[in-house]
Amino acid sequence: MKAMTLVKVAGQSIRKNKMRTLLTMLGIIIGVGAVIMMVAIGEGAQEQIQRRINSLGTNMIVITPGSSSQGGVSQGAGTFNRLTVDDAKKLKRESVYLSAVSPVVFTRSQVIGGQGNWRTTINGVDTDFQLIRDWPVVSGRFFDQSEVRSMRKVAVLGKTVAENLFPGEDPVGQQIRIRNVPFRIIGVLTEKGQTAGGTDQDDVILAPYTTVQNRLSGWSRIFQILASTSTPADIPAAQEEIRLIMRESHDLAEWSNDDFTIRNQTDLAEAAQGTTEVMTMLLFAIASISLLVGGIGIMNIMLVSVTERTREIGIRMAIGARGSDVLTQFLVESIVMSVLGGLVGILVGFGGTEILGRLTGWSTAISMDTVMLALFFSAAVGIFFGFYPARKAARLNPIEALRYE
Repeated sequence: MKAMTLVKVAGQSIRKNKMRTLLTMLGIIIGVGAVIMMVAIGEGAQEQIQRRINSLGTNMIVITPGSSSQGGVSQGAGTFNRLTVDDAKKLKRESVYLSAVSPVVFTRSQVIGGQGNWRTTINGVDTDFQLIRDWPVVSGRFFDQSEVRSMRKVAVLGKTVAENLFPGEDPVGQQIRIRNVPFRIIGVLTEKGQTAGGTDQDDVILAPYTTVQNRLSGWSRIFQILASTSTPADIPAAQEEIRLIMRESHDLAEWSNDDFTIRNQTDLAEAAQGTTEVMTMLLFAIASISLLVGGIGIMNIMLVSVTERTREIGIRMAIGARGSDVLTQFLVESIVMSVLGGLVGILVGFGGTEILGRLTGWSTAISMDTVMLALFFSAAVGIFFGFYPARKAARLNPIEALRYE
């Protein structure tokens, strides 16, 4: 038989039992739709995490206190703090690959001003911080180097802090009090949103690190050092350069482990993406079970069809049809049923993803690769589960098939 004839005959057979065919295809429809929806959720989560990682800054490198391993034992970053402002100054002075460096002094406090008070994070930073984080102001300005050197009590508010202390108004020029120290607001940062870990980046106040260190925290050690390179290609060389400068600054012997940890955005992204990839594969595996159930349904209905059409098979063989012709006919019927179910499942997947995104606010992303993969799997299910009934039909004895009642 020609291919088009086989498809036409398969279509006629399917139309004879519309309700039974629809119920058989339902498993494939649900399976394909579920695969598309689950993968869309996983890929959407990956894209959202990547956007949040990118929002951290431009070619950013993070130096934190403590070695990730000491004496062969994993300690975790931050176990022992030897970071100082002098380390940041040395990096800025001696580094060839770094385009910007900023120490970060960290503290939390209740802030009073405007129409109430708000507990938030105060980060003491240098002027390079704005370049590293790629964080422009939406109102006012950022503090300059002269204000850092003179320990001026000026502050730049994150969007969340500004909205809670000064709802509906521009706070630039007004005053807030942090631990009874008055600060003049000179700017409001643009909105950044949440980090990959769910932390609100806008719930922060930035001030000169000299002011925060001397007037608020009182700590000689610093929380971290942020740096950035001009291009992503410079990051590996910059990290090695940072390591050598930091070891020299801390006077570490050759046999000593680093007492600091260096990470970049790629490291952060890989850790986060690894988690979401596992989640996506898990969702895909769960959704694929529906395809398996749908395939079993197809095999069951095709076996019933073979039994019902035994006499028809006998007549075809008696007038010259070969076993391979019968096998091909039933296999095509199974594939057509699966592919039709797959196509409807794709529409269900698109519609379900859109509805799910609107109802939950989750980020979703459907790629053509996912759609083609789902369609391929639906066709593969038709071939795999349709082969046994088709082979059974092809092996029928023509004489016994003609006598079948």
